[in-house]
Amino acid sequence: MTAPTITVVEVTDQPLDLAAHEAAVADRRAGAVVSFQGVVRDHDHGRPVVSLEYEGHPSAVQVLREVAAEIAADPDVYAVAVSHRVGPLAIGDVALVAAVSTAHRAAAFAACARLVDEAKARLPIWKRQVFADGGEEWVNCP
Repeated sequence: MTAPTITVVEVTDQPLDLAAHEAAVADRRAGAVVSFQGVVRDHDHGRPVVSLEYEGHPSAVQVLREVAAEIAADPDVYAVAVSHRVGPLAIGDVALVAAVSTAHRAAAFAACARLVDEAKARLPIWKRQVFADGGEEWVNCP
């Protein structure tokens, strides 16, 4: 049996490429590749959002590596790729990309959901939202 592979783990200020993440987890044994894009939306809790900015702690990439390793440790997982963007983002930009390959779809959906949930819960990355009314707020900021 081949060990699971962590193909991409990145925190970057560059645009994220879903297709590249899907290709990075391709595996001849895989019957399923499940991917996710977290996209900047134009609202939050009923308030119009005009832009946002992500700021990451220097440890963010290490934390993301740890999360990816935990998901890759699942015996059903063949490969994992995950990236989070930092810096200013516009509405419609991709902030998070994750992809997982497994033999079967149920395991791939479950693993990708765990990957996204753990990344969102544990990454030391904070979001500053700017609203249409000129207000702003920091999310996940201690």
